[in-house]
Amino acid sequence: MLFSALLMGLVGSLHCVGMCGPIAFMLPVDRENKVKKLLQIFLYHFGRLLSYGIIGLLFGILGKGLYVFGLQQKLSIAIGILMIALIFIPHRILNRFSLSKPFYKAISGIKNRLGQELKKKSPDTFLTIGFLNGFLPCGLVYMALFGAVAMGNVVEGSLYMILFGMGTIPLMTTTIYFSSLLKGTLRIKVQKLIPVFVVLIGTLFILRGLGIGIPYISPKPVIEIASDSIACPSDVNLSIE
Repeated sequence: MLFSALLMGLVGSLHCVGMCGPIAFMLPVDRENKVKKLLQIFLYHFGRLLSYGIIGLLFGILGKGLYVFGLQQKLSIAIGILMIALIFIPHRILNRFSLSKPFYKAISGIKNRLGQELKKKSPDTFLTIGFLNGFLPCGLVYMALFGAVAMGNVVEGSLYMILFGMGTIPLMTTTIYFSSLLKGTLRIKVQKLIPVFVVLIGTLFILRGLGIGIPYISPKPVIEIASDSIACPSDVNLSIE
């Protein structure tokens, strides 16, 4: 399931370009020194991964709590259904229940800080921009967070988000060099693939929660496997003499 995070990032990275592309275009990178430019881009991505890792850690704690109460299987099914449902619910309805509305003040603060940092060129600036960028609201990030919760593990929740962020790096980096990627039919084609892929990921989470015994995809619950393996040895004499 961790591998699905990387794929989600790769397939959905064009969506990320549409959301975060303007920030990537405005990065105050050194246009003349190629080595310095690569280092600056690296720091930007490292900042994004750092923020994703922290967010994944927090949501992983939530998933761990639900796991302790024996709800991991049900949670995986519920998250899978929610992922699929969000794809088919019209956007005009989703906009009425925007998840970012309660955090408008914090988001406004992040955007203002980003604006200030984009005017600087010190090494820590790129790390800060990437870090702040990772906290901006994004529908695809929300989907990845569902996956982090479903991991039911603090470390795996953080790793899920980091892998998601790593999946977005190739196209985001290319976009910094070639802004024309935001135009043309390629973007439209990939955008159409994103809902299909989210439905696929949602289906995998549902199968994982059902525990029907498919290796690596839907393994049986540990308790069930343990109970199946307990058997009374045939050579033990239980008779009382």
